Amino acid sequence: MPTISIKREILFQGLGQRYTEEEFDELCFEFGLELDEVVTEKDDQGKDEIVYKIEIGANRYDLLCVEGMVRSLLVFQSKIKVPRYELSKPEKIERLEVDPSVEGVRPHVIGAVLRGVTFTKDRYNSFIELQDKLHQNLARKRTLASVGTHDLDTIKGPFKYMAKPPADIKFVPLNQTKEFTSVELMELYSTDSHLKSYLPIIRDSPVYPVIYDSNGIVLSLPPIINGDHSKITLNTKNVFIECTCTDLTKGKIVLDTLVTMFSEYCSTPFTIEPVETISKGVEEIYPTLRYRTETIRPAAVNGLVGVEKSPSEIATLLSKMCLESTVNSDDTITVTIPPTRHDVIHPCDIYEVSSNILVSILGIYMSGFTEALTFSLCSRDDVGTKMRKQIENIPAVHIANPKTLEFQVARTALLPGLLKTVQANRKMPLPMKLFEISDVVLKDLGTEVGARNERHLAAVFYNKTPGFEIIHGLLDRIMQLLEVPMSLDKSSSGYYLRSSEDESYFPGRAAEIVAFGQVIGRLGVLHPEVVTGFELNLPCSALEINIEPFL
Repeated sequence: MPTISIKREILFQGLGQRYTEEEFDELCFEFGLELDEVVTEKDDQGKDEIVYKIEIGANRYDLLCVEGMVRSLLVFQSKIKVPRYELSKPEKIERLEVDPSVEGVRPHVIGAVLRGVTFTKDRYNSFIELQDKLHQNLARKRTLASVGTHDLDTIKGPFKYMAKPPADIKFVPLNQTKEFTSVELMELYSTDSHLKSYLPIIRDSPVYPVIYDSNGIVLSLPPIINGDHSKITLNTKNVFIECTCTDLTKGKIVLDTLVTMFSEYCSTPFTIEPVETISKGVEEIYPTLRYRTETIRPAAVNGLVGVEKSPSEIATLLSKMCLESTVNSDDTITVTIPPTRHDVIHPCDIYEVSSNILVSILGIYMSGFTEALTFSLCSRDDVGTKMRKQIENIPAVHIANPKTLEFQVARTALLPGLLKTVQANRKMPLPMKLFEISDVVLKDLGTEVGARNERHLAAVFYNKTPGFEIIHGLLDRIMQLLEVPMSLDKSSSGYYLRSSEDESYFPGRAAEIVAFGQVIGRLGVLHPEVVTGFELNLPCSALEINIEPFL
């Protein structure tokens, strides 16, 4: 999950309240975030400032900047209502005209205008940083989408998006003083630490995409660099945003996120001026700022979370998460998904907001075990040879071009990562009791992408004695929390253990965990070769279960 850095003073100013570190940590926990680290950094004047590093969900693009974080926390605390994002109706709409020449290189462009913006230095920095974060994750390092922002008062529409031979494109790039052709720019930025990684996106194309205004001024050479003529400054009042993309859906999300986060600084807050795109004779207006509704059943929510909440209580809780909800006459709940919540695609995503709470509860009551957070990628040996398994028989997703031998495949189990954590902490006092609740990735050709995620829970007990009874007791505690009864007659009404042989475990000291008639995992004493494979020299008991059936 990504971690964002926010200056404490800016955060508290936005929240309208000061918190102790413990109080803010508690607020983050209640909201579903984690205050990962508090550090001291130097500001521009060389003075110390406190910076909070906050871990957020990978698909929560609305939390990637301080504006979105503050807004969401204030809504969560019921201090403000969820803003309503609207499109203005300008007398003259700005227009982007798409030439067919871009079809083979970067076919789509959409835009928007932020009118009457008031920038401060911190707001400006946040605006630029959000663009960079969106480029890096959602836009896959600008391959799927890239944003250019311009001072609208320095350029004139309509704007033309076309592709031309590299030698025919000449302009002064951002923060430069002389004119370059795009061929020369490729050479210039080949050693630039920030831009050189984006050059291959278009470098081998016979034509490069470029955006001109009506006077022939180059706005940008996407996805590489903007022109210096239209650069935005602290004095910019009207921001023209263009987003070129190979994936139009990703481009829409990037544009929606950027304009909703910073429209609060416009002369009419939360109002965005649309831009018209004309492509192949078809006129489209962007951004769409689409709102939609989903209807959910309280019984389904309560069943997943394992609690009993009334329809009105569920609606209130969802509204606190920026998903405004109302209870209908038949006790179903209508949930409104705003344009900031692109992570909510199906009704099951609304349930997931609640099911993640269950995972957090499991983590709290892990009976003295310490939580670990391990890498999602590992070596082939970690999941194969070291666990006494053949990598060919494991449904692992292999990385096509791994940068290091440590990150060759997506993990198919959590145990190897926990054992590596024990290995790295061998000097710590015994016993070592670790657990992790996280996703593994399994190859599955029946899915759209050829793989699927599965939420697992794993734990290890490392000591001078195996401690199988400790791991067995932990399993009983987990099942108690999940309200799964022990089945003494080994029926499908609860859970039980049955003898099993597994290469990773000591012969005769391993068992399958069966719940509701299906095998959900294993536990036992690890085989000595597994222990020594991870450079350990004491016995170790472990368990790993799939908790998807309980979410």
